[in-house]
Amino acid sequence: MELFRNSNIDFLGKKWYFLAFSLVFSVAGVLSMAFWHGIPLGVDFRGGTLVYVKFSHTPDDNGIRAALQRAGLQREQIQRYGVPSNNEVIIDLDVRETNEQALDQGKVQIINALEQNAPPGKQDLNNASSLTIENYLLEKDPLRAGTDARQKYTALARSIVDYRDKVRGGVLSSLDELKSAVDPSVVASLQEGFFTSDFGIRNVEIVGPQVGQQLRKQALLATLYSLLGMLVYLGFRFEWIYGVAAVVTVFHDTLITVGAFSLMNKEISLTVIAAILTLIGYSNNDTIVIFDRIRENIKLMRRERLGEIVNRSINQTLSRTILTAGLTFLTVLALYLFGGEVLHGFSFALVVGILIGTYSSIAIAAPILVAYQDWRIGRGKSAVVAGVGSRERAVAGKKLPVSR
Repeated sequence: MELFRNSNIDFLGKKWYFLAFSLVFSVAGVLSMAFWHGIPLGVDFRGGTLVYVKFSHTPDDNGIRAALQRAGLQREQIQRYGVPSNNEVIIDLDVRETNEQALDQGKVQIINALEQNAPPGKQDLNNASSLTIENYLLEKDPLRAGTDARQKYTALARSIVDYRDKVRGGVLSSLDELKSAVDPSVVASLQEGFFTSDFGIRNVEIVGPQVGQQLRKQALLATLYSLLGMLVYLGFRFEWIYGVAAVVTVFHDTLITVGAFSLMNKEISLTVIAAILTLIGYSNNDTIVIFDRIRENIKLMRRERLGEIVNRSINQTLSRTILTAGLTFLTVLALYLFGGEVLHGFSFALVVGILIGTYSSIAIAAPILVAYQDWRIGRGKSAVVAGVGSRERAVAGKKLPVSR
């Protein structure tokens, strides 16, 4: 299948428009990272506490934020996750301790902030542990269990928690719902000491600051090593200027993608780093396809100017580039629209990166080759044979200048 047959677009003639486009988005991203939003690192990199909360109704983000601020939690972040009908949110707290108490601290802070109009002297059954329920039942002994009370109430407390978490999704709307699961006398006893709030803490996770710092370092090294590997590979496969052009192009793509996260104030997590590394490979693949065609055409069109050869090569691979990028873009766009909040950052990086990566292979990488060749000739040096590697020059026995 070929979308563009015998196209003859002067891409190099529009290089200044491309340069202006890249400068606008690159500078906007740099300004945002330097002065506005910075680089919005996720909890994976900066450390913190994630509290997963499920509500019995559609959560009000502004109401949650106001309640947290009244409780003294000033730098919280709230985001929805999962299916919207599940009414689940993640609350990101700036609690960075790495001990066991940090788990309980984050949970207690959220419960204290969100529980409003709690009956005095009663506990919240939606956020009570099985041990709390067990101890209460042992004290009240509604079943008159006798000598084996501990065993009976341990099993009963676990069944109540399982019913709440597995059957009712973590939140009971009222204690009456338990009547279908446990003895009515137990429900009546629980009603004396418990009430049901409109939310339940599903899980608490912490990432310490030292772990976050280590992850930041590893993410940066992974990106730098991938760029270095590309430079070495392309320098060996083609000429070193090809490697430089590809690395500059990928750096351009990465800068704009990270800048987009800063401009949109979206957090950069480990999944986003994975997406960026994927984009480095994707953009590099597109660039190599064009470079290969340039190398082939230089051998066939020795009397043509390098600019004309590059233009011809881009036009010849244009259909393949659009088809590959278009199908990939539709896939990641569907992931962005329907993949849910957990994959939102990952898919957003892919959406932006594929668009910019496809554009830069044509508008950034190829013009760098021509600009470098023109610079060498302008200084009176022999032109580097684009696309002919050192091994091929050795076989040929001499450098063949590119005719202008």
